[in-house]
Amino acid sequence: MAGSPNILFILTDQQTRTAMGAYGNPHVKTPNLDALAAGGMRFERSYCTSPVCSASRSCLFTGRMAHETGVEVNGQKMRDGIPFLGDVFREGGYEASHVGKWHVGERRGFDFPGPIFPEAARPELASFGSETDPFWADEAIAFLQKPRDRPFLLVVSLHNPHDICHWIVDQVPAVEEPGEEELPPLPSNFEPDPDEPEFITIRRGLTRYGNEINWTTDWDETDWRKYIHAYYKFTERVDAEAGRVLDALQESGLAADTLVIFTSDHGEGVAGHKWVAKLMLYEGPVTVPFLIRYPGVVPEGAVDDAHLVSGMDVVPTLCDFAGVEPPRTVTGASLKPVIEDPAAPWRDYLVAELSTDTDQLNMTGRMVRTERFKYMVFSEGRNPELLFDMDQDPGEQNNLAANPDCRGELRKHRDLLMAWKGETADTFVFPQGLLGDTALERHNDRA
Repeated sequence: MAGSPNILFILTDQQTRTAMGAYGNPHVKTPNLDALAAGGMRFERSYCTSPVCSASRSCLFTGRMAHETGVEVNGQKMRDGIPFLGDVFREGGYEASHVGKWHVGERRGFDFPGPIFPEAARPELASFGSETDPFWADEAIAFLQKPRDRPFLLVVSLHNPHDICHWIVDQVPAVEEPGEEELPPLPSNFEPDPDEPEFITIRRGLTRYGNEINWTTDWDETDWRKYIHAYYKFTERVDAEAGRVLDALQESGLAADTLVIFTSDHGEGVAGHKWVAKLMLYEGPVTVPFLIRYPGVVPEGAVDDAHLVSGMDVVPTLCDFAGVEPPRTVTGASLKPVIEDPAAPWRDYLVAELSTDTDQLNMTGRMVRTERFKYMVFSEGRNPELLFDMDQDPGEQNNLAANPDCRGELRKHRDLLMAWKGETADTFVFPQGLLGDTALERHNDRA
């Protein structure tokens, strides 16, 4: 195992890509994650596989998509026989441990050196990152301080900024009341499209499973700005705990031989289109930060704004850097070749999946992201397609799906999704309202 790096995988919960100073946000202070970015490579086009906790985590730990793992909504059981990241690394001679939030059903695949959370007398605290993250950081630090005779893979899964879900409902756990001068501005895409897909409107009205958005109906603009402020404060709290772990890595003398990877399971609405939390395919919920640092191997201060990166790429990337054989069934790809040579072959598009309701599993959506455009399609409802020119319209405000001049791009993205479905056995079915398209009619007939 000589030359095999240690690996520290830091994972946060519900951190959208722009919720970091290093990604150009002046309203949130994340000095520790910014320093991590400065020491390695930051990916600008990074997406989760599915904007919901369990679904995304099942992909991060297996290198596959949610429809392949069987976890498309929270509470579903993983399909049998799919190896986890920890299984793969233990077979490769590593010590593989996980500390912190799990949320993928029965704990498996890793060693779990500590309890999930020790406050048995107050179990309600276990859902608050402001309570759990300091404890989990302590557990990670204790792990890093122990002597060992083989390389390690340590996953540190922190909870925040997920506390924003509780804040939306009842402002608990509280953050300090901001003054007017402290409130971030509303985003430029704050107002929803009055002709948004009916599917999205239905999702706004659901009162179960991810119903935080129902608590915003009477908010004024100041309330929305307070929400953004609170979200950034929870992000700053998790940055502090991640910083403690990174400091311990440095103090242990292991940093030079350790690859650090950082991302989040999914993003957050952050008031774009008046959206909060996750469960939608707009950029806020579906984008995540993605950082890799490996001294002497990954260039310092590098920014990749060319390659489309997915959560399913974590497993093959870590395997490639560690010299560990990846599972034969991974759908993701290793980023090591494009880190070493930005001109190396890479995907032309990526897909994200959405299942929005535990009681109606047929309510689904898909996103296709290409270099310039982003396409979304939903399983039902009026006006089920969205197409955005992300170069000209990064706020996703001008839907081009019905624009005759964009008919070619619309067909191209439909075709890419049909190809993806065939390659990955994705069971998504295009809505009946699109069956004026002969190719879709044939495809749905086969499905």
